[in-house]
Amino acid sequence: MMKTAVLASLVGSAAAFAPASVGRSATSLAAGEKSAALPFLPDPVNCQGYVGNVGFDPLGVSNYFPVDYLREAELKHGRMCQLAWLGYVAVDLGLRIPGYPEAMSGATSATVHDAAVEFGALGNIFVFLGLAEMASWIGVSQMLQGSGRAPGDFGFGSAYLVGKSEEQIERLKLQEITHCRLAMLAFSGVVTQSVLFDKGFPYF
Repeated sequence: MMKTAVLASLVGSAAAFAPASVGRSATSLAAGEKSAALPFLPDPVNCQGYVGNVGFDPLGVSNYFPVDYLREAELKHGRMCQLAWLGYVAVDLGLRIPGYPEAMSGATSATVHDAAVEFGALGNIFVFLGLAEMASWIGVSQMLQGSGRAPGDFGFGSAYLVGKSEEQIERLKLQEITHCRLAMLAFSGVVTQSVLFDKGFPYF
């Protein structure tokens, strides 16, 4: 009897510190839904309904930030990494744009940082990226205020979607987010490989 009373009091105390579940969260937890990607963790209900969602949110970030903002960041970083991987490899294969500074011509993608800082190019790049980031924040801010703008939508390539069905558009969105995720891993890998082995493409 004493053990039962102690156990009941402990459960009651723990429940006092548990966050209240409302809306979709309560429904999901009641149903015992688990993440598809991490079946030992609960399904992140705030991510449901987004293209490419597989329930991967082990840190519960979607509980603290708007998922539209998180998807915007995922698309932005993924698109940049697709370009970055291509540029990184192209430079190491010898590609140079017209007007490329002679002082940096001998640098590889892994060593160009110091040369760019010394030449002053990196400062210019930082300024241009800062301006682009400030301009893009206008759309992001409006999205977070309920404008209806889709995450990552800057109007580029929208003509390509004309005449396509919803199913086709969803498939294209899935392809993009999948390539974005792969590109982030690929760029991390190519930088690590090139630095560790200090060789040109294919970096081994």
